Amino acid sequence: MKILPELLNYDIYPKVVSENKETLITIKPLGGHAHFEEAEYTLQILGLEDGAIRNYKDRKNMKKILVKVDDDKCIRFRYAFPKEQMYYLRLIKPDGKELVELCLYTVAPDLAGRYPFMGDLHFHTSYSDGRQAPEIAVANCRKIGYDFMAITDHERYYPSLYVKDFYKDVPIDLNLVPGEEVHLAKADEDHINDIHIVNFGGEYSINAMFEHIHIKEVGDSKKLRSLYGECPDVKSIREMNEMIDRLAEKEDIPEGIERYTYTACKFIFDEIRKANGLGIFCHPYWLSNVQQVPETLLDFMMEKQPFDAFEVLGGENYFEHNGFQTIRYYEDLAKGRKYPIVGSTDCHDSTDMDRFPCKTIVFSRRNERKDLISSIKDFYSVAVDTISAEYRIVGDLRLVKYATFLMQNYFPIHDDLCFEEGRAMKAYACGEEGSKETLEFLHGRCEKLLKKYFAF
Repeated sequence: MKILPELLNYDIYPKVVSENKETLITIKPLGGHAHFEEAEYTLQILGLEDGAIRNYKDRKNMKKILVKVDDDKCIRFRYAFPKEQMYYLRLIKPDGKELVELCLYTVAPDLAGRYPFMGDLHFHTSYSDGRQAPEIAVANCRKIGYDFMAITDHERYYPSLYVKDFYKDVPIDLNLVPGEEVHLAKADEDHINDIHIVNFGGEYSINAMFEHIHIKEVGDSKKLRSLYGECPDVKSIREMNEMIDRLAEKEDIPEGIERYTYTACKFIFDEIRKANGLGIFCHPYWLSNVQQVPETLLDFMMEKQPFDAFEVLGGENYFEHNGFQTIRYYEDLAKGRKYPIVGSTDCHDSTDMDRFPCKTIVFSRRNERKDLISSIKDFYSVAVDTISAEYRIVGDLRLVKYATFLMQNYFPIHDDLCFEEGRAMKAYACGEEGSKETLEFLHGRCEKLLKKYFAF
């Protein structure tokens, strides 16, 4: 996202405030060319949702304040913004001409204290079918503005632990969350489950509960199968299928729906929850020759909702993928089926900017694994489609409005800081001299930015 022209010349902070709470607002010129030339200005405050003053005069939807320039060349004023919405702040010169229009957002109490964190919950590296090593992939992702992300390689949990360990000796502001894409082993034609599921933030691996690729590659050490060294014992593929078959007998599954497939999905999602993770149902409209998930099975999944979150936006650029999933989400809402949503890249090449089509904004109190997961489960997330310059946001209208403001007024500034840290992370990963000191110098800047721009 490009920075708005007015934000190149003027900074306004905080940018987000609590409703009905008087707050000190500062407008600062960014450079001598933008200095305020007058001693006084009229500040017009207009709510985005309140209608034009010329057409709705009785609504009293414009507030005028006389403001003065302080000795440090900044303008400051106190004001209690009355309700949740975006506000336009227009500085008017004594001759009646507008100098600049800036924006600010007011949030209701439930959003106050929740900060916006951008990230990716579905990402692949060279440990499965991606192109870059984990340490390079996450550095490239930090460069584009991610606050958090999970490496979710196919059938492998340990790469997400490896990358956390790789950066353990340097301070970084990118939250590296453990994860994996779960695929149970195919034993025979009666035991097939090709539905893709992401374990985001689980404290142990679901793939490594059974004698499959993870175990074959790195063994059954609990240190590589779990975040804290605690996880279930490894079972054989035969034991896995027998267990799922027994579970299937207890499920009320209608004729025409694959009993093993659905029960295997439910088992995976249940295990992810036991591991304190977020179970994500991924890309059902992905075209792998044909639609990956049959429509009747998909409808049954959406009715029963064994998952924690739905990947409403994913990693393909053709319309059928994200277009159909978005329509499905809104139609389900109309039917009374409400579920949390996320957006992810499903990226396999962190150097290809066309492969960063979608992401998630989570409104969370902290950029920490447990907080991110609980916030998504509590419906404080939106999915962002950045396939084209004209981005779109999917989710609850209230959060979409807020996220739109942030995409224009906050994240471009935030992303500049992330780019510098991502570049230093890549230098560190490549063994460049001085990169550790650079990361130490850059550490904490995004946290300071949050405190500056969000007055909670």
